[in-house]
This record gives sequence, structure tokens and C-alpha cells, in this order.
Amino acid sequence: MLRKGFILGAGALTLLVGLSGLADAAALRDKWCKDVHLRFFVGGAEGDAFGTIVYNGAKQAQADTGAQVEFIFSGWNTEKMVQQLREAVASKPQGIAMMGHPGDDSIMPLAEQAAKAGIKMMYQNVPVPKVVAAFGGGYVGAQQEAQGRALGAEAIRLAGMKKGDVAIMMGPFDVQNRGERELGTVKAMEEAGIKVVKINSAPEWAADPNLALPIVTATLLNNPTAKAFGYPGGQMLGNVPTYMQAAKKKPGEIFNFGFDTSPQIVEAFKAGWVQLTADQQPFLQGYLPILNLCQQVVYGLAPLNADTGAGFVTAKNYEQVGALATEGLR
Repeated sequence: MLRKGFILGAGALTLLVGLSGLADAAALRDKWCKDVHLRFFVGGAEGDAFGTIVYNGAKQAQADTGAQVEFIFSGWNTEKMVQQLREAVASKPQGIAMMGHPGDDSIMPLAEQAAKAGIKMMYQNVPVPKVVAAFGGGYVGAQQEAQGRALGAEAIRLAGMKKGDVAIMMGPFDVQNRGERELGTVKAMEEAGIKVVKINSAPEWAADPNLALPIVTATLLNNPTAKAFGYPGGQMLGNVPTYMQAAKKKPGEIFNFGFDTSPQIVEAFKAGWVQLTADQQPFLQGYLPILNLCQQVVYGLAPLNADTGAGFVTAKNYEQVGALATEGLR
């Protein structure tokens, strides 16, 4: 530590700068996570709209860190996720990035096993607060109920809905943790006096959104005064043109809204079929869990918690994310 009034000579300053540079260089490591084995849950099936963006983020993190990552695809089937997590814990990698869709109760015993085995855990897309409180770990994704409520309020505003109007909301309402987002949308609308017709979505609809076609068209037929229709994820929101054409609706006749972005959703915005979506930046949900697991294992850093809920994409601003969505990055 330098005393007040002490003046360094030019040679001493040069030495200090040089030592500082050496320290900086020594701290930089190429492929610094190359010896770490991880398992990463993509959530969906290979090639699905949302899962592809998550996967692209995870692959970028793998390339940047050098980590050895095994990618796990589940087709959004929560029972399959639990079985795959059981297998992942048994294989004893150094870290696991897990989708939180199965909920606290299903994940809790496996998280306990992982903690006892010294496996670092991260969770993405759906939070599991009870699990994290009991056995640690971090979370990367939107906060479910808060994002759902915000979307409901924005849909009311943009659609010009008022008390007594009818809206339809689809979501996995009976799934612990995961259903809180769409329930948040329903609550925001009901509190504003909107009558909400709920459709409980099946997990397989996320893998093949055409399976929901008969339900969507029947619900619209039974609720002819509905002004808005909300969807639980990017796969289904991207399929809105098919749903609306099957129901003989014109672009803009129904205010269609939901979550996520994708090339299909951008095209639906462009054609006037979709009017609003909440962006939760799935690329980050792929990238950050792998980055942070590496940081935990290699550098002993703490678990990361990141809210990726970025805001809204509308008919007025969708072009700003269009090119990135086409690349599978937004």
C-alpha cells in the first residue's frame, strides 16, 4: 500500500503494469471447463420451436466453455423428465441443468440424492423454490405467475377488453409449478372483470400442436363472442394460423396472444394472426445454466438466479427480433 506523497519512478510503474498484465493473462483460460461433465435437459423434442432455442443457447455455452455436455430431450413429458433425472443422478455427472416442469414434489427426492452425491444443480424455465430452499441450486427463467399476470394485463390493454368481455386461456392448469404462469394470466383477467374460459392443455400438445386443433375450434364455436385467445407456449402460438383458419376466422378477428418467439410466431405476426407474446429469452435458459454450473464446479462460485422475462413482442415491434428468431436465437 502506497503512503501519501510517495512517488513511483517510471521503472517501478512499468514493473507494476507488467505484473498486472501477467496476472490478467494467467486468469484467462481457454476451454476452462473442458474436464467437467454435465447433463442438460432441453425439455422438448429435438427440433421443436422452443426447445431449439434453448438447445442453441446450451450448445453455444458448451462451445464457449469446453464443457462435456450430454443433452436430454423429453418431449415436454414430465413423467419422462423425472425418469431421465433419476438416471442422470445415478450417472453422477458434476452438474445437472434440469427443467422444473415436474414440480417441487417430484423433483425433491432426486434433488436430495444429487446433493448427497455432490452434484451441482441448476433449474431452468420453471422455478422449483421448495427444492432450491431445501437442497440449493440456481434458476434461470421467467418468474411464472408474475410473467403470466403481466401478459394478462397487457392483453387486456392492447385488445381493448373491458368488464364482461370473454377471453379463452389455454394452459397446464393442473401441473404444479408449471401452471402458475397461465393461472397468473387468468387471475389478471378475472380481476379486471373478464370472463375467462379455461382449456387444460395436455403435455403432448406442446410436442404436436395440431393435436389441440379439435379443442381449439370447438371452444371458439362454443364461445362466439370471445375477443381473445391465449396459448401456453411458442409451439402452440406458432400454430395459430392453422387454428384460426380451421375455425374460419380471419387475421385479427381474434386477439391471439401467448408466450415465446419463434420463426413461426414472427410469420404469424407478419400475417396478422398473432398480436402479442411475452418473451422469456430461452437462449439464456440454455446458455446460463451451463455457464454457471461450470463456474460452480471449476471456480467454486455460487448458483446463479436470473429472471429472463424480457418484456413483450407486439405487432409494432416484432420485426426487431424477427431475424434472430429465424436463426433460432429468439
